[in-house]
Amino acid sequence: MKISQAEVSTTHATSYMKQLCRHWAHRFPVEFDDQHGTIEMTQATCTLNTSPSTLSVHVEMQDEADQSRLESVVAEHLQRFGFKEELVFPWVRT
Repeated sequence: MKISQAEVSTTHATSYMKQLCRHWAHRFPVEFDDQHGTIEMTQATCTLNTSPSTLSVHVEMQDEADQSRLESVVAEHLQRFGFKEELVFPWVRT
């Protein structure tokens, strides 16, 4: 099991998390509320948690070959939603 995690500084964490969950709900099983979201992608599970100043992103996958691609896909989608600010994803892999 491979895990990528990022703590993204933003005061709009809840909004971005909800947008990503709604965006992918037509394609994947998704559950979310105001502070937590889970997206069951084909190759991975993406878990998002919010606080007033941070969006925590946790992506868990089986195959290491998918790790860079999945980090990019999640980050690029969230960056599109947060285009008015610079969202930085300092990925940490375990």
